[in-house]
Amino acid sequence: MAKKIKVLENGIEETIRGFVKIEQWNKEDVDTLASFYYKILGLLGEDPDREGLVKTPERVAKALYFMTSGYHQNPDKILNSAKFKEDYKQMVLVKDIDIYSLCEHHMLPFFGKAHVAYIPNGYITGLSKIARVVEAYARRLQVQERLTTQIRDCIQECLDPLGVAVVIEAQHLCMMIRGVQKQNSVTTTSAFTGCFLTNFRTREEFMHLIGTKLH
Repeated sequence: MAKKIKVLENGIEETIRGFVKIEQWNKEDVDTLASFYYKILGLLGEDPDREGLVKTPERVAKALYFMTSGYHQNPDKILNSAKFKEDYKQMVLVKDIDIYSLCEHHMLPFFGKAHVAYIPNGYITGLSKIARVVEAYARRLQVQERLTTQIRDCIQECLDPLGVAVVIEAQHLCMMIRGVQKQNSVTTTSAFTGCFLTNFRTREEFMHLIGTKLH
């Protein structure tokens, strides 16, 4: 696979088979964040000037900038950019969407899967846009409960479907590597609107599908 990486002043340009992906950041913000992490390393008892740590503050700053990139995305615009009229009134389900987010209490990662379904009411959206909405909200400082309802509300408000269902299953490093240290715990949250709330069979079908392996 032909792959080229070009370092820009404020990002990286990556070319794979002719497709160009540009990852950008605000250099002034990154430099400021890096200066704070330089001090943090010293407060932890490390020497931030030793060889292995010289670039660490900058790397951490860029990583944090990427992991909170959802603040610079508009989920409503994402959905509305691919909104189509369609006479389809059965369930549309996108499941097993990978999520990586940061717990706002300890700024440690939580990660898992999101399952999102809606029943159209005259309009559908591109399937990838559902995953992009999940990503836009996940790439922020979050709690799983709010993340779940934000995804639900965005789809409900933009598409006005007959119902929306969101379930997220995640593991939280703040529970796994510190504090209570329960490595195998999984947190599940759910949020529903419309027929997923009022119709037991519709909700039951959704729950059955997200637990079924069809491939």
